[in-house]
Amino acid sequence: MNRKPPFIVFEGLDGSGHSTQADLLKNFLEKRGRKILLTKEPTLDSAAGRKIRKTLEHKIKLNPKELQDLFTKDRAQHLKKTILPALKRGQFVISDRYFFSTFAFGAASGVNLPYLIRQNKKFLHPDITFILDVKPQTSIFRIEKRGKPKELFEKIEKLSKVREVYRSFPKKFKNVYMINGEKSIGEVFKQIKRRIMDYG
Repeated sequence: MNRKPPFIVFEGLDGSGHSTQADLLKNFLEKRGRKILLTKEPTLDSAAGRKIRKTLEHKIKLNPKELQDLFTKDRAQHLKKTILPALKRGQFVISDRYFFSTFAFGAASGVNLPYLIRQNKKFLHPDITFILDVKPQTSIFRIEKRGKPKELFEKIEKLSKVREVYRSFPKKFKNVYMINGEKSIGEVFKQIKRRIMDYG
């Protein structure tokens, strides 16, 4: 591993397993003696983050640009108060979602992708990003198994567009890796572990 603690991000469609794999990596690295901060976006620590949650749960309505601007505001605070201090303390930081979610979900909703990238350009770029790639049908199946109400983006048509944008990122951004999320949890983690062990 690099001596500088890395900033690791997990991305993907809802139901792709990104949260599960973030947890597995945290446990794996802790067993190897690393100090880990596991965090996620959107947060509930900012007014913007709390408004995002209400929007995703259909409690309030915002247009796509307004929603993604809120994600950017929440991210600024998340970086300042959580991510950067942890890295400074020498902790590895694993974030379940980051600005790639804004790019993928925002662009799929019709917001200009170059605009979204510009709005997030000042933010720290992850050292390594894993995008767990699953079919929209797999995403919906896994979401429905949870037995919870579907959130704003959890429809086949929207998820198909989001997936298409996500799949363009390895060519657009450095250190972004597509991981086959259709496999078992253990097989997916093997792919991630291989990349992490190769990193640095």
